[in-house]
Amino acid sequence: MTIKPLADRVVVKMVEAEETTKSGIILSAAAQEKPQVAEIVAVGPGGNVDGNQVDMYVKVGDRVIMSKYSGTEVKLDGTEYTILRQADILAIVE
Repeated sequence: MTIKPLADRVVVKMVEAEETTKSGIILSAAAQEKPQVAEIVAVGPGGNVDGNQVDMYVKVGDRVIMSKYSGTEVKLDGTEYTILRQADILAIVE
């Protein structure tokens, strides 16, 4: 089964959070922050949203930084995805 986002929505898969710090300290699951970097899995077509023309600036495979608590989390075939609007994406990581 696949997810096909509508309008200006994007489907992302979160990148795993770091389990150790740069100095080598291992973090427990409770101490880890929710990751903000994700990889885009699917992109909607854009178009006319709420009376405004929306062009999609991201593409499948891009790594992006998104707002911390944005989007809707869904689980499909045992994998967790987040569906969010393109406006909730803050930057593309290169």
